[in-house]
Amino acid sequence: MTRYLPQETLRRKRLGLELSDTEIGEFVRGIADGSLADAQVGAFAMAVCTRGMSAAETLALTLAMRDSGHCLDLRHLPGPIVDKHSTGGIGDVVSLMLGPMLAACGCYVPMISGRGLGHTGGTLDKLEAIDGYTSTVTVERLAAVVAAAGVAIVSASSDLAPADRRLYAIRDITATVESIPLITASILAKKLAERPQVLVLDVKCGNGATLTDPSLAQALAASLVNVARLGGVGATALLTDMSEALAPAVGNALELQVALAYLRGSSQPARLHAVTLALGAAALCDAGLARDTEDATRQLQRSLDSGAAAERFERMVGLQGGDVRLLEGDGWRLPAAPVVRPLLAGRAGYLRMGDARAVGMTVVALGGGRAVPNDRIDHRVGLSEVLPNGTWVEADTPLLLIHAADESAWARAASELRVQMCIDDQPPALAALIVATASGQVQDKA
Repeated sequence: MTRYLPQETLRRKRLGLELSDTEIGEFVRGIADGSLADAQVGAFAMAVCTRGMSAAETLALTLAMRDSGHCLDLRHLPGPIVDKHSTGGIGDVVSLMLGPMLAACGCYVPMISGRGLGHTGGTLDKLEAIDGYTSTVTVERLAAVVAAAGVAIVSASSDLAPADRRLYAIRDITATVESIPLITASILAKKLAERPQVLVLDVKCGNGATLTDPSLAQALAASLVNVARLGGVGATALLTDMSEALAPAVGNALELQVALAYLRGSSQPARLHAVTLALGAAALCDAGLARDTEDATRQLQRSLDSGAAAERFERMVGLQGGDVRLLEGDGWRLPAAPVVRPLLAGRAGYLRMGDARAVGMTVVALGGGRAVPNDRIDHRVGLSEVLPNGTWVEADTPLLLIHAADESAWARAASELRVQMCIDDQPPALAALIVATASGQVQDKA
C-alpha cells in the first residue's frame, strides 16, 4: 500500500489540481489526530483560499470533517430533523424564536450554535444570560433534550467535527477565513453531524454582515445549498439585508428580552418577524409539513398565538439547567446594567443608520462582545429600543437606550453612536429585507 504523503496533497492543491476524496479524507484525518503540523494545515488553508475547490472537493472536505467525530442519530424521533444557520449580524436573534416555533410545528431541532466574535453576536452568549443555562453538553444529552423539548440550542462539543475546530483556529491566524469552500465546509460539517433532513440558511449581506459584498454572500448561499444537497440534505438559503440591526436591541440579555417578548406575543418587530417567518416557512415546506408558504406561515403564527412555542422554549431552558421561571409574568430574571439612558435625536428629521458594523463594535466596546475568543462578556450591556432606519424623529425623540456598566462607558458609546445614527432632511433609501433565495432538492444521501 502506498504511503500517504500530505506534502503531495499540498503540492497538488497549490498547482490548482482537483483533490480526490481519499486525499482529502487522509488530510482531514491528520488534522483531527494531530499528525499534521500547524504549518501543513495552514498551507492547506492558504492553497484552498487561493486556488479554490470544486463542489465535489468541498463536499469531500465537509463529510471528512463531519466524520472526524461523532454524529447524532435521531432517526427514532417521529418527525423531521430540521436545523437553521445564520452567518451572523447585528441584533440577529432569530434562532431563539425559530427553533421553538419549528418544534411546536412538529420538527425536531438540534441546533448547534456559536459564540460571538468581533461585531456579530453569538446565540449561545444570549442564552447564557439566563441563570444556570448550560450550552456545552454531550452528544447523548443533546439527543435527550431534543427528544423531550423538540429543540436544543447548544455549542459544538469536542466530539463533534473536531477537525473543523482545529482548521478554523488556524484559518483565523493565517488570514484564510474568507474562502467560500472553507466557510461552506466549516458550517456544514457541524450541521451535517446532526444528520438533518432539512437545513435553512440565513446568509447576511450589507455593511453589518461578515460578508459585506452581496456577490460573495450570494456565492456562499449557492455553495451552502449545493453542498448540503449533495450531502443528502434539503436546503434553502435566504440572502437577507444586514445594513441595520435586525432586532430593536443589540446585546446579549437585551436581545434575549426581545426573543422572550416575541414568544410571549407582546412584541413582533416587523423586520425580525418577516425573516423569522420566511426561514420557518422554507423549513416547514422542505420538511413536508406544510402545503405551501401560506400554510406554513399560518402554522408558525399559530405556534406563537397558542403559546406552544414559548412552552417549548421554557422546556428547553429547564432541561439545559436554566431558570424555568424566566417566562413567568414580566419578572424576567435577566441581568440589568447600572446605567441606562437614552440617546436623543438632537434635531428633527429622518433617522439614517450609518455603518451597522460600527454599531456592533460599539456594543463590543461596552463589554457586550469579544475582541479575542477568551474575553469575558458583560451580558447586561448593549442597546435597546433601537428605532428602525427611516423613522421620522423630533429633537427630543430617543433613538435608542444605551445600557452601560458606568457613566464613562455610556459617554463613549454615545459619542460613537452619534456618528452612526444620522438625522437627515430626506428619508434614506431602504434596502430590500430578503434579497434572494437559493434552494436545492436532495440527490444521493452521503
